[in-house]
Amino acid sequence: MDRPYGLLAELTYACPLQCPYCSNPLDLSRYGDELTTAEWQQVLDQASELGVLQLHLSGGEPLQRRDLTQITRHASALGLYTNLITSALGLSAGRAEELRAAGLDHVQISIQADEALLSDRIAGTPSFQRKLTAARLVKKLDWPLTLNVVLHRGNVDRIARILDLAEELGADRIELAHTQYYGWALRNRDGLLPGRDQLERAETVVRAARTRLQGRMEIIYVLPDYYSRHPKPCMGGWGRRQLTVVPNGDVLPCPTAHEVPLPRASVREHPLAWIWDQSPVFQAFRGTGWMPEPCRSCDRRELDFGGCRCQAFQLTGDAARTDPVCQLSPDHELVAAAVRAASDPAPGPSRGAGPALIPRPHPHPRPQPRPEPHS
Repeated sequence: MDRPYGLLAELTYACPLQCPYCSNPLDLSRYGDELTTAEWQQVLDQASELGVLQLHLSGGEPLQRRDLTQITRHASALGLYTNLITSALGLSAGRAEELRAAGLDHVQISIQADEALLSDRIAGTPSFQRKLTAARLVKKLDWPLTLNVVLHRGNVDRIARILDLAEELGADRIELAHTQYYGWALRNRDGLLPGRDQLERAETVVRAARTRLQGRMEIIYVLPDYYSRHPKPCMGGWGRRQLTVVPNGDVLPCPTAHEVPLPRASVREHPLAWIWDQSPVFQAFRGTGWMPEPCRSCDRRELDFGGCRCQAFQLTGDAARTDPVCQLSPDHELVAAAVRAASDPAPGPSRGAGPALIPRPHPHPRPQPRPEPHS
């Protein structure tokens, strides 16, 4: 049995932003009873024993957890490499110094655009200047800095300026990842999916920047699934290398698997090792035995594992079907039609804007974690 090397800890789904491509669940009502500090520490203990080496602290916005420093300190004591994935809203100098002292290894800040007006509009709240201040604070404290940019038709034409901003901020790494169409992003797909001509321009810019910045800044560029001939493997294969623990303790093979109708497995009911090795949710799409045709006889079945199960479910209603991104999928026309619509030059001067986007609503006020029992 493969061991997981990465754990995504989604500490809370509370978030000050309202990004229209948010991948968090559409219905947040199930996730209000968040794991306590002690429960998260137990999860980390079990993850370390299972073989996890990297811990990604995420959400929502993990800085909304008052116990983030305690959780980080515990992970550091276990020898886990810790990465904070954050909007940076709430990363004050004092909070940053606490996390630095607790052993936080790396900070990853989301950037929506290269200038305030567009960035704040995408994020749904004034945040751009605070993000820049936080990025400079990260460099001052000598942390490695990654910038994460979700690309879509509203900002992809500004990719050169976004790279200039990353260079100005001294980023060590930038992830330019096109929107994945689940949850809110799927609802907003018509306004987010870029056209083919936009992608061609962006790739030209990225190639030139990689040459110019080689050795100074790593540039990761992830194409939108919809423009690929073959689907990407789901997290390296369903339940093969990574796992996600969400705020209420449910454990998932990937961050968006909450959309797939499978039996839930919770750290409040089972040890993490049992969930990884035996739970139905992790067993469901492991390996290749579950595959239908054309995946079953495809020579790529050990490379892409049939593609994304969440995407298959959201587009077809059946998580066991071939990912419609694949050109061999019987459902490929669902994706091809969306690509044709996004690449249609007809809409005119505001072609890059697309239809109005539906912002992700703010979640209900986050209940505090349950009090720790007295010893």
